[in-house]
Amino acid sequence: MILNGSQIILECLLEQGVDTVFGYPGGAVLNIYDELYRYSDKITHILTAHEQGAAHAADGYSRTTGKTGVVIATSGPGATNLVTGIATAYMDSIPLVAITGNVATSLLGLDSFQEVDITGITMPITKHNFIVKDISQLADALRKAFFIANDSRKGPVLIDIPKDITAATYEYEPVTPPSHQLFTDDHDLQIAADIINRSERPFIYAGGGAVSSGAYQELAKLAEIIDAPVSLTLMGQCAFDNTSPRYTGMLGMHGTKTSSLAAVECDVMIVIGSRFSDRVTCSTSSFAQLMQNKKIIQFEIDPAEFNKNVSVHCTVNGDIKLSLQKLISLIKPQKHPEWMNKIYDRNKKYSLKQISDDPTDVLPQYVIETLHFLTGGKAIITTEVGQNQMWAAEFYKFKYPRTFASSGGLGTMGYGLGAAIGSKVGNPDVPVINIAGDGSFYMNMNELTTLAKYNLHVIELIFNNSVLGMVRQWQKLFYGGRFSQTNLEKDTDFELLGKALGIKAYTIRQKDDVLPVLTKALSANTPVLINCIIDKDINVLPMVPAGASIAEPILEIK
Repeated sequence: MILNGSQIILECLLEQGVDTVFGYPGGAVLNIYDELYRYSDKITHILTAHEQGAAHAADGYSRTTGKTGVVIATSGPGATNLVTGIATAYMDSIPLVAITGNVATSLLGLDSFQEVDITGITMPITKHNFIVKDISQLADALRKAFFIANDSRKGPVLIDIPKDITAATYEYEPVTPPSHQLFTDDHDLQIAADIINRSERPFIYAGGGAVSSGAYQELAKLAEIIDAPVSLTLMGQCAFDNTSPRYTGMLGMHGTKTSSLAAVECDVMIVIGSRFSDRVTCSTSSFAQLMQNKKIIQFEIDPAEFNKNVSVHCTVNGDIKLSLQKLISLIKPQKHPEWMNKIYDRNKKYSLKQISDDPTDVLPQYVIETLHFLTGGKAIITTEVGQNQMWAAEFYKFKYPRTFASSGGLGTMGYGLGAAIGSKVGNPDVPVINIAGDGSFYMNMNELTTLAKYNLHVIELIFNNSVLGMVRQWQKLFYGGRFSQTNLEKDTDFELLGKALGIKAYTIRQKDDVLPVLTKALSANTPVLINCIIDKDINVLPMVPAGASIAEPILEIK
């Protein structure tokens, strides 16, 4: 059948199972938006307040549903406003397809109004990108974009489409999307199994790759069979039941003492879908020294990550879920009572606690633990970046798959509210809470208007300490307490702001407010903003200073 370019775009989206897109219209995508009007019974469009918010919404939608997020923006500033969101998805390996409009092909390269080389700009932060200058190539480009975004290590792909291409006509024939071929190296799996079968103190360390592949059951079964403790990266939260006695918490800069000691004392470290980032190793040289007398096995879909940051003894390239399924069949059931009892004892001894001399103080730990109690761990938690992010990872006990969305690799302040929008759209029956700091909230608070527009029951929980908490914490520790530009000193009344934008709003000022306010917020059927006032000197602990050994975390700041 003969269709115009915009119709081809939407038909290709339907081929890929897309029923929701996020975006913001503009001149170069008017033809696409005209067809979206006609396709509104098949594809839901969510209009955000800003293109960056749309990109984060598509990202959050992807992380919490397992589907590919789709975002649409116009040319020029519309396209460049997507860049931070695309980079966020790229760093965390999130499948995303960004569709941008551009000026007509005859105007390309002439510095035309709202023209920008978005493929050139995004080349380093996408798996691949396209500019479609021929209508005959449009459908294939779209299909390739979705395939590439989801093949092997996942990530964002951008398609730039000049306006005349969206209006031109061409023959369209629907196709069935090809399936992805899962693979793993069976020879290396046997080597890994032999090492594990000889281990006496195995330690499992899992990251975002375990979430991406859906290897939740396999990870739990492996830990049970080899009788091992499990630590997770920030990106790996919800890959393993945090309420399990085997769980030791995170490892690295803000990891637990138990995880640090387990890494130091294990004889085999089984690394699953993690790339040994600097936030984990803290000091690559000291980490390598700590690991020199133990075997490291790395399971990873991207071979470029092998031996990149840390040298390992055995590498298994392939899909994490399939690799673990095959590995389990090669493993002998083990029992390590002495090792595990040591882990259990340390979990109690070094449990994470926030303490205040004033019993009426509002502590983030109490707020988040109360939130966990009220939701039974069944909520989706998104976060901004900074202290709020670490507190969420430390104190909310993630138990269910795809219930956590946070910017790990890029550390994007302003990510969480957009991600919460996408998470709620993709999971309408699940409570969604964005845990924010006031600094991050200021970045993209305009997206509150999106919550109000669509009446999305999302809770925006702001830990309001009137400072840039994490940066200030570093200034206190390492810069002589010179708080340069980290005291926000803004007189914004968050409760009034929420109400002005059509959102229910409450303020938590003391500990006794926490339970009733959270209860009301969770039972509401509308968006809610909670202004939770906390002391500016509450810190994120433990903390390993940059360049120090993970074996030497700071447990107390005086």
